[in-house]
Amino acid sequence: MKIEISRGTVHDDLAQTVEAISGQNLFACYQCGNCTAGCPVSFAMDLGPHQVIRYTLLGLDSEVLASNTFWICASCLQCTSRCPKGLDIARIMEALRTVVLRKKERLDHLSMGDLTEEEIDRTPQIAFISGFRKFLS
Repeated sequence: MKIEISRGTVHDDLAQTVEAISGQNLFACYQCGNCTAGCPVSFAMDLGPHQVIRYTLLGLDSEVLASNTFWICASCLQCTSRCPKGLDIARIMEALRTVVLRKKERLDHLSMGDLTEEEIDRTPQIAFISGFRKFLS
């Protein structure tokens, strides 16, 4: 069975919104996985950044928006520097955070009160800075 994937068949509202916010063409990603391989916090993500892009294009909105990937992203731009297609993946992750934050029924994934002292000590400071930027922008 042949399945044809094109912009017309898989480009749903979430994909269009992410592209509009980020200014990136999600179809440029050909799933090489360099972004995920180079991400310093990918070990904590339930989906790699390249998988988030694929899921978004396939219209798997609930799976994408339930993912912790774009919340864990530290916006260090390692993924962006490794992308052979020049996609700014950090912007795509930021766009997904924006989509969730614009929803009224959102649930915050990180709360300082839920972290133990040990977790706070182990967490890189850039993660906190990124987290604060996410919630204050």
